[in-house]
Amino acid sequence: MWSQNNQQDTPQLSSRPPISNGPGSSDSARSLVRPTQPADAANGDNGAAIGKSLVIKGEVSGSESLYIDGKVEGSINLPGNRVTVGNNGQVNANVTAREIIVQGKIVGNVNASDRLKVHSEGSLTGDAVAQRISLDDGAFFKGKIDIRGSGQSTEND
Repeated sequence: MWSQNNQQDTPQLSSRPPISNGPGSSDSARSLVRPTQPADAANGDNGAAIGKSLVIKGEVSGSESLYIDGKVEGSINLPGNRVTVGNNGQVNANVTAREIIVQGKIVGNVNASDRLKVHSEGSLTGDAVAQRISLDDGAFFKGKIDIRGSGQSTEND
């Protein structure tokens, strides 16, 4: 059995991990305390975000990428950028962007000059126009698909 003297000779282990000042350690340490960020920010494409408690009614336009985790009604026009609808996002709008990623729900027509991707948990009800379209297994889609080449007009006929 352990005696009082044996316990004093045993080194005490710290419950905190050691802090390293080596190269790159500050970035990895900071990444541990960062809150979860939208996919756009994680890819270095910093943009705006609409949080899950926000409701936007009207026209959204601009020149930066947008991450939507709340509700948007109206229209979204970001022709040179990415629009990502997060898991909690609910969009009732026509969306025009370079790239559209759907993890939540869109009701409305989408026009992507480059790519449209609907994840397995995503839902798109409306017509889709894009150069590249990807629907994961389990994704919901109801509408018409129009795949256009890079030289073709992306306006609705």
